[in-house]
Amino acid sequence: MFSIQSSMMIIFILLIMMITILNLTSKKTFYDKEKNSPFECGFDPKTHSRIPFSLHFFLIAIIFLIFDVEIALILPMVMNMSSSQMLIYTSNFFIIILISGLYHEWHQGALKWLK
Repeated sequence: MFSIQSSMMIIFILLIMMITILNLTSKKTFYDKEKNSPFECGFDPKTHSRIPFSLHFFLIAIIFLIFDVEIALILPMVMNMSSSQMLIYTSNFFIIILISGLYHEWHQGALKWLK
């Protein structure tokens, strides 16, 4: 019984020594706290969370996601372009819808970076 207690005590002392050596020799300083804090879309999450959010940033992100998914759908169509006449009509119709959506977004002003 004494052996288990003494080995537990030795392990605990070694653990405390290793933690203190690690804290003393680490290069982490107080000034690294800002670098490790999360950064969410241009505002500090540790402050008031209901500050006005730029809706333009959100619209650009949604437009990027929509066009990114459409590009992922266009790439397989290019590979199978010669296989069927119906596929060519379908892909042309899809590209026309894509271009008309881009034209609509452009005329609505959603693609302007500066306002």
